[in-house]
Amino acid sequence: MSASAPVRLRGRVAEAARQPEPPRRRPGRALGACALLLIGTLLLPLSLATVWARSELTDTDRYVATVAPLAANRAVQDAIVHDVTNGVMTHIHLDGLLRAIPRAERAALLKRFTRGLREFVGKQVRQVVTGRSFPAVWTGVHRTAHQALDDSLTASGDAPVTLDLTPIVDRVRHQLAGNGLGIDIAHRIPRLGAEVVLLRSPDVPRARLAYRAVRTAAPVLPSAAALFLLAGLLLARRRRRALICVGTGCAATAALLAVALALVRTRALEGLPAVIPRAAASAYADTLTGSLRHGVWLVIGAALVTTVTAAAGPPAVRVARGLCAAFGTRPGPT
Repeated sequence: MSASAPVRLRGRVAEAARQPEPPRRRPGRALGACALLLIGTLLLPLSLATVWARSELTDTDRYVATVAPLAANRAVQDAIVHDVTNGVMTHIHLDGLLRAIPRAERAALLKRFTRGLREFVGKQVRQVVTGRSFPAVWTGVHRTAHQALDDSLTASGDAPVTLDLTPIVDRVRHQLAGNGLGIDIAHRIPRLGAEVVLLRSPDVPRARLAYRAVRTAAPVLPSAAALFLLAGLLLARRRRRALICVGTGCAATAALLAVALALVRTRALEGLPAVIPRAAASAYADTLTGSLRHGVWLVIGAALVTTVTAAAGPPAVRVARGLCAAFGTRPGPT
């Protein structure tokens, strides 16, 4: 071996000693980033649900604006006409009008007369429901009901919450006052009005607990979800992969929220009493949750766009720069 061999060997050893050591992996950092991203992803659908619930429960103007279009909904109008007509007919007794009719013919004539009178009353009620002034009546009824619900959930006690239909009944009574049939139908309708129970007394404490939880969580959850996601992305070593995971996870959790809404809607409609028309209840539920479902689909779309963009990576940046150059603009630094 030549004398220069040890020199070359020592030179290689010295050069290897000068090279930096490869970075050590830190499993704790990766686990922390995964935990933060997971928590933020799970908090996102909860944030959407609580913000929607808080806006609908505490903001009377927003609630009234949400349900206002239902005044023109055919299924809702049919339900109101059916309920009000039934209420009117229960207070009309025609037995005294048929005393001069032979007893053998009285039952058939009473049945025919009652059917005709019911059709007339239903027609008068429908004129009220489809009239120009009905949207204002509908808005006033729901504004009063929402304020009563808010007062009941913020105060103590367990008084039931009802939907007072007295303004609608008063309009119907006025419509029937000049019917021209020779029957004083208007004065046969009781002036006590009509009410629909929205929240029974045993259900008020549970509803109040949920109401307070929503009011407390709604201002906190969106900020917490954003902070967890941002902290997880900053802590992650491979941020492109983390961004892909975040987009996929947010789309998945938002889709689960959409599925949960559909299941809750189905269970709620199945649990309604048989006297409540399903078509009207479905229209009410879809209108009330419309903004929440719209927000869920916006989150799903934004999350999928984020995932695709992050997965494309540098090629997407080059395509964007090419498009900018084609239109004579210059993209900013990435």
